[in-house]
Amino acid sequence: MADYAGRNNILRSYLGYGYHDTITPPVILRNILENPGWYTAYTPYQAEISQGRLEALLIFQTLVEELTGMAMANASLLDEATAGAEAMTMCGRLVKGKDRDTFFLSDRCHPQTIAVVQTRAEPLNIRVVVAPVADWTLDARCIGGLLQYPDTTGAVVDPGDLADRMHAAGALLCVASDLMALTLLKPPGEFGADVVIGNSQRFGVPLGYGGPHAAFMSCREEYRRQMPGRMIGISKDRHGNPALRMALQTREQHIRRQKATSNICTAQVLLAVCAGMYAVWHGPDGLRRIARRMAGQAHLLAGAARAAGITVVTDHFFDTVHLRLTDGPSRDRLVAAALDAGVNLRKEADADVIIALDERVTDDDLRLLLTLVGFAGDASRLSAQPALAPAQLRSSDFLGNPIFHAHRSESSMMRLLRRLQGRDIALDTSMIPLGSCTMKLNAAAEMIPVTWRGFGGLHPFAPQAQAQGYAALFSDLERWLAEITGFAAVSLQPNAGSQGEYAGLLCIRAWHRSRGDLHRDICLIPTSAHGTNPASAVMAGMEVVAVRCDDAGNIDLEDLRVKADQHADRLAALMVTYPSTHGVFEEAIKTVCELIHEKGGQVYMDGANMNAMVGLARPGDIGADVLHLNLHKTFCIPHGGGGPGMGPIGVAAHLAPFLPGHPVVPGGGDQSLGTISAAQQGSPSILPISWSYIAMMGADGLRKASQVAILNANYVAARLKGAYPVLYSGRSGRVAHECILDLRHFKAVGIEAEDVAKRLMDFGFHAPTMSFPVAGTLMVEPTESEDRGELDRFCEAMLAIREEIAQVEGGEIAADQSPLSMAPHTQDEVTAEAWDHPYSRAQAAFPLPWLRQGKYWPPVGRIDNVWGDRNLFCSCNAWDAVLTTK
Repeated sequence: MADYAGRNNILRSYLGYGYHDTITPPVILRNILENPGWYTAYTPYQAEISQGRLEALLIFQTLVEELTGMAMANASLLDEATAGAEAMTMCGRLVKGKDRDTFFLSDRCHPQTIAVVQTRAEPLNIRVVVAPVADWTLDARCIGGLLQYPDTTGAVVDPGDLADRMHAAGALLCVASDLMALTLLKPPGEFGADVVIGNSQRFGVPLGYGGPHAAFMSCREEYRRQMPGRMIGISKDRHGNPALRMALQTREQHIRRQKATSNICTAQVLLAVCAGMYAVWHGPDGLRRIARRMAGQAHLLAGAARAAGITVVTDHFFDTVHLRLTDGPSRDRLVAAALDAGVNLRKEADADVIIALDERVTDDDLRLLLTLVGFAGDASRLSAQPALAPAQLRSSDFLGNPIFHAHRSESSMMRLLRRLQGRDIALDTSMIPLGSCTMKLNAAAEMIPVTWRGFGGLHPFAPQAQAQGYAALFSDLERWLAEITGFAAVSLQPNAGSQGEYAGLLCIRAWHRSRGDLHRDICLIPTSAHGTNPASAVMAGMEVVAVRCDDAGNIDLEDLRVKADQHADRLAALMVTYPSTHGVFEEAIKTVCELIHEKGGQVYMDGANMNAMVGLARPGDIGADVLHLNLHKTFCIPHGGGGPGMGPIGVAAHLAPFLPGHPVVPGGGDQSLGTISAAQQGSPSILPISWSYIAMMGADGLRKASQVAILNANYVAARLKGAYPVLYSGRSGRVAHECILDLRHFKAVGIEAEDVAKRLMDFGFHAPTMSFPVAGTLMVEPTESEDRGELDRFCEAMLAIREEIAQVEGGEIAADQSPLSMAPHTQDEVTAEAWDHPYSRAQAAFPLPWLRQGKYWPPVGRIDNVWGDRNLFCSCNAWDAVLTTK
């Protein structure tokens, strides 16, 4: 790893494109990015034990809302280009009319954003027009348009009455912006924007050759139910205290499936936390100081260029200077001289050069740039004031909440982060037995290289000659993953599992269309599939047809035959998860693949459960044509509290020509399906984790990991099946790498699966996956990382809970008065003077002896989800409003 990092030549890159070098405050680097208490947590579905990262995400949302001038923000998206595509489809949902099919993109948007939006639009039959804003035809076909502010050349252009004109046409204005610029610029909300997107990378998150970074989206309040991604809201717990949770989940893919607002499952929580804490650390005054310094340096550089006889194309800009030399050769000489001096400048068409400054620019860096543009005068005579017109300047305040003013010493900041971390259960607390989520160890040896400057300091569009270490890493990883899965080629571009699904289906679509089969648009999906499957199929322009599952949890072969015959002429694909979402190896999987191929379709295999297969079986050999892998599951990238993730795809040889490409960085198939992510390799800076895992494990170790994952799941099933029936198993009576515990019969005595999930919190455990894929069940996946001692502790907790259920069944205690219904129990409740429960404080807090050795206290009681959705508060400024709202 050190050798590969050393092969990456980290120069000063002033390339822009929405990526800027930054300084990660060491207190954030050490206490968040390098801290397993933050990076090993899961998506906060179990809100009571996720209050720390939920609060950190609420801070991020508040930051975005206030800098963009909008009412609502989500808790991150995958990257800025993807956010642009999501903004387009959001406009399509909001703007009604059967003839409305046109979305405009400014030709001054970043090229990767244009490419991703165009790729997303094509299967959805949305017509994308890339043109100067002045040429947008705002007629009855328009659903919206995306403006870059500042634009990709750095220019800050006054949008004037654009929003009014778009609204008059019934369309919506979307703006792609820069959070740092918005500390000085008029926020988009103040000139009529409906949706604002962007990238928070420059708020302390390393470049990482393109990611992972937390994109953002904010919108008007009336559009909140159509905004994709997670939103954090404030609700109340059963004691009436404010408590945080993910709001409006009913619009997400795991519930609405093909009718969801998006297929997004993971986002970029860890990076959003870092960006939010960067704002906490610097506060509004510090952010303005950083922004003014960069803007002043840019104006000084522009003045030097003018003095040297170079044309400065734009009069108004933030931190990026657009130069025009006399001719192409002059431009090339400037770029070459800069490269010789260790600087990357961006070469544009004709004779233009872009120089985008950043937080790391020192006085020496600036002097070098002045020399490169040929300035030989007295720099002290040049203006260092921002090159912005008075009307473009921000007049509104931002980040007035005390959280952005209270932590200016490292001691204070460190304690804030420690307090928030302590409110959550992550893998540093106990096992997280979430079925279908593979919460395995993220070994320290795998994690260490992630924050090395050799991987984090490289701009994604730096010359490829400067990224030879990354090139070697990508080559290794693509080759290893292809060998593991049995496929001919691999693309690392999809930066989430959901994006891998989308990319894989687009490969299938492109292959069909290359053969003239434009009519093939039916995607068969078992009813047990994860909600991202049908949501991704719709995004890929396919119509979803559900296939039943039988009583054993397998695909109903007869129903599959009927559906395949019925739709043979239009059949595009089958999406199948193997081992199945029900936790069993389907013995008929090869027959299933053959049946689909006979009808002219392709088999997409969801790799969510690959942790049971590595070294034992290969999807390509089984008959799949394409597979996505969750590197954040099987290959040890941590979940980060809800991202980052990676979802690379492996494809059979006939699909390889259609792998995703990129408008700036060469790569992909020669008949590429388009562009999926903002960076060519998705989120490169976390790929050293998976590389290290595979390199250290080797073939034998990877096989052993799969075997132990299956062994551990069967051990848990065997220990618990007498107390909780195991819903599905194979012919041998065994399960795969996870087991589903059936709790549905407890409903007759008033106990739900949710009660068991919340009671586990009192034992210091995160609950298994609740009510998926079968309502009223818990799906347990222990992974290979847990030793027998931890498995036994979990089983003992489940058995102790079963005894509490038995007390309800026997009439010893009413269900609504039992410790299950009251769970989780907070420290405040247990230590209060009054105690009115029919069970002891000891049973509430210490139901098993080993809990006294190290008790995790849930920070809040059970949260009222309904109240939180009826009373939507999604900002740090709303805490008091929650207390006064009934």
